[in-house]
Amino acid sequence: MFSIIIPTYNNLDYLKLCLNSIKKNSFKIHEIILHINEGTDGTLDYAKSNNLKYTFSKNNIGLCSSMNLATKKSTKDYILYSHDDMYFCPLWDKYFIDELKKINHNKFYLSGTMIEPNSGHIKYNCGETINNFDENKLLNNYQKINFYDHQGTHFAPHLVHKKLWNKVGGFSEEFNPGITSDPDFNIKLWNEGVRIFKGINNCKVYHFSSVTTRKKKNFIQNKGEKVFLKKWGFSSKFFKKHYLRSKTRYTSPLSEPKKNFSYFVDLTICKLKILYLSLFVKKI
Repeated sequence: MFSIIIPTYNNLDYLKLCLNSIKKNSFKIHEIILHINEGTDGTLDYAKSNNLKYTFSKNNIGLCSSMNLATKKSTKDYILYSHDDMYFCPLWDKYFIDELKKINHNKFYLSGTMIEPNSGHIKYNCGETINNFDENKLLNNYQKINFYDHQGTHFAPHLVHKKLWNKVGGFSEEFNPGITSDPDFNIKLWNEGVRIFKGINNCKVYHFSSVTTRKKKNFIQNKGEKVFLKKWGFSSKFFKKHYLRSKTRYTSPLSEPKKNFSYFVDLTICKLKILYLSLFVKKI
């Protein structure tokens, strides 16, 4: 069914949990492709010994480049992007499949709903790290804790058709190591006529809140927001508010943004920020 692409960066224990949850809790069998950055923690050996499909780089090339490289090995029609620190709840993929049958075309961006210990769509603590993860608590309660089908999603795990992924060129690598790459990807889809950006409540994953990116000694924040601002002429916050209408209840495909007073005030602020960057910030 899906090609599940998982970039990973010396995060083997979480990756094993993620892979086991996919194996145990999926409705269908899917293709899994890793991109292994460095792999000095044993990830590379693990992939080889378990006959996993993967791409590899000796250095951390960033999320965007990792996704683009690994996706080249995909043999399925649908690309699903996942973090390596996600646990997929039972029948997660069935809800995607059911939604695909309703849509019946390729112009969509679907995502799951994230349960996180301290934030996410649903705040529910089943462990802040793998060491205190309570799988039984999650499995006994994930169906009782709900958000709603939500509009304007830009979160992982996300599902798109491979033809659409290839048409927009995947993730834009100027956003490496990855900050703001998701809304950039979404605006490229928007420009191709995609208006279904739907997060599905019943498709749930538990997320340990980007464990890899919290490894501060290994992770260099890029200037993704500034890159986005100069590239598109407005901020990712503006795009999510006025175009995607993020986290509002999903009722129908999106329409063009309402160009009201709030729209023009927020746009003017964006333009002033761009002017400031042009005058005082020489290089991003």
